[in-house]
Amino acid sequence: MTTTDPSKRFTTLPDDATLSATVVALEEHGFSVEVVDDLDAARKAVLARIPYGSSVMTNTSMTLTDTGIEDAVNGDGPYESARRKMLELDFQTQAQEMKVISGQSDYALGSVHAITRDGTLVIASASGSQLAAYAWGAANVIFVAGAQKLVPTLETARERVYQHSLKLEDVRAQAVYGQHSSVGKILEIHQELPGRIHVVLIRQVVGY
Repeated sequence: MTTTDPSKRFTTLPDDATLSATVVALEEHGFSVEVVDDLDAARKAVLARIPYGSSVMTNTSMTLTDTGIEDAVNGDGPYESARRKMLELDFQTQAQEMKVISGQSDYALGSVHAITRDGTLVIASASGSQLAAYAWGAANVIFVAGAQKLVPTLETARERVYQHSLKLEDVRAQAVYGQHSSVGKILEIHQELPGRIHVVLIRQVVGY
């Protein structure tokens, strides 16, 4: 009897045929797609799509951190950082204002936890704080994801969330927040009006 190591199962890059088929499926569901070779190219691709002066919300994502996109947006650059603006407020007394700022930016940036072969994006969250922007609130959404996140089916996507992504996020949450993480909500985006959601796929293992 043989078993599959979950870490290898969910961190293996797809072959070119699988990648190409997934790109086609995503485009058929209204997403625009760009495939790049490395982290530097991913950062350049994302920033090239955002007009100077736009309000941009960077949602928590190891991929945004590793590509340098988070720093490029929230530093002293040409963008209006929704995250910096939001963090200037007090959560206890201004939570609703924070939700408006984070949920209705010109551009919402983040990643996904899985992309199915037939073109569905799957994003898990403990609180759901970023999901409203992805689903409806933000005028534009850009997802950046390592190609290892491609999976054959929705069932496999959910397995990836619980067996791989959650375990790694739980370690990060304990280190950063001093508490465990959880999967409180899962968003599945099956279809989108063309032009709103752009997906940048990186031919490297990045994020989880």
